[in-house]
Amino acid sequence: MTKLNITQEIIYNTGAPKKLAETAVEEILFLIKDSLSRSETVTLKKFGKFEVREKSARMGRNPRTGEDAEISARKVVQFKSGRYIRSVVNPGSEDSEES
Repeated sequence: MTKLNITQEIIYNTGAPKKLAETAVEEILFLIKDSLSRSETVTLKKFGKFEVREKSARMGRNPRTGEDAEISARKVVQFKSGRYIRSVVNPGSEDSEES
């Protein structure tokens, strides 16, 4: 599913004008990106949690040449799905993790 598909689904399901649906999707994504850029956690109830994590520098290997290469420290965004989403993706499975 793409951003365009999400916008089209909002238009279809709510009858909202196209411009309003596009603006809403853009604003939601902007708010998530803005919060993550400030290293804030974004929690969407019944959906999941986006967190910024620090990855330390480490040695890796260039897969093409096989030579050792340093991988610099960086920040990455991690998503952990909530229990509800996991139950939708895996109906009937027992989920022992807490969310």
